Amino acid sequence: MTDTSIPSADQPVDEETVEATSTGTEEDVSEEDATETRQKKAPADSDLFRQSEIAADYVEGLLDILDYDGDIDELVSGGRPVVEVVGGRLQSLVGQRGATLEALQELTRLAVFRQTGTPSRLLLDVGGYRAARRKELAAVAKNAVEKVKEHGEAVRLEPMSAFERKCVHDVVNAMSGVESESEGVEPNRRIVVRPVD
Repeated sequence: MTDTSIPSADQPVDEETVEATSTGTEEDVSEEDATETRQKKAPADSDLFRQSEIAADYVEGLLDILDYDGDIDELVSGGRPVVEVVGGRLQSLVGQRGATLEALQELTRLAVFRQTGTPSRLLLDVGGYRAARRKELAAVAKNAVEKVKEHGEAVRLEPMSAFERKCVHDVVNAMSGVESESEGVEPNRRIVVRPVD
């Protein structure tokens, strides 16, 4: 097992490291930023799988410390490393509206960054939470689009995490006559769906 030890509370956390691992993930990005990102060389699948292995080791260490049982799968999906944890009694690792899962994902990304020196777009899922949430958010997005088309006015959704906003943007962007953008600052950043001018 590789060294992916959990930083203790008295260890200083380098803010630049945190920022480097947080940017360019599910966060909303402008079209210019997205184009620039696509133009950069994408990591090879072998590098992405290595990131998922490092992340899986880190998550396994966390589960051992917490005395939780779970099967861990590491894979590459959609051009990003993914770690999925499946098992019973894992709901506390998801937390309310996925807040704990988001925090665990950031810690896991830091562990990958520490090993590789490269910011990671790792996606961590526990108990299938993200797949289930994607379906819920697709329904929310479609409902918002229907309201916009019916009334011709912008609809503001409740504040969401970066993952949730990305899911909604994907659905809205696939529909005609509407557009979406994010407004506000974390933790109250939200999506506005409006008619295309």
